Amino acid sequence: MRRLRSLLPSLALCAFAALALAGCATVDKVGALVANRIAFDTEDLQAYLDRQYPRDYAQLGGLASLRILEPRVAIPEGDNALHLDFDVGIEGLGMRGEKPVGHFAVASGLRYDAARQAIYLEEPTLESADLPLLGGRMNDTGRELINGWLRDYARADPVYRLSPEDLKALGSRRVAGTLIENGKIVIKLDR
Repeated sequence: MRRLRSLLPSLALCAFAALALAGCATVDKVGALVANRIAFDTEDLQAYLDRQYPRDYAQLGGLASLRILEPRVAIPEGDNALHLDFDVGIEGLGMRGEKPVGHFAVASGLRYDAARQAIYLEEPTLESADLPLLGGRMNDTGRELINGWLRDYARADPVYRLSPEDLKALGSRRVAGTLIENGKIVIKLDR
């Protein structure tokens, strides 16, 4: 019995460690909360976006649609912008949207929308576009299609929606801002 009593603190510590490891992501976000921030990896955004695509977006007053496929998320080392690469198909204007006809890359800051509890692109810019169908260069119609989609996308479609666990960790605290730091997406919280 005496031996069992001496083992109880060690057993309790082992049980706590096992629970912490089992909920590693939650512990990471709760730990981050102590520092007044919640951090997300690009893998979190990638998993969210993988569930959202492919999607079709009407453009040019419904004359054509962009089919956006295969989003790829990256934050290059030392960069403070989120980079997204997409494959694109065009439906309309004599084309079929099932297969990609090219791809484009976007760089953007991020913003948190408290009402929608989600992270959105902030002032995205088109970095590059490769549309071999258009001779490998971006013509005015292609640029208008992609820029129109990009404006709509930044306004209406989140790149990440906070999970119930994230919202629970956030509690009633207010978000002070969103930034990219050390390869992570960070939501800063008011103290």
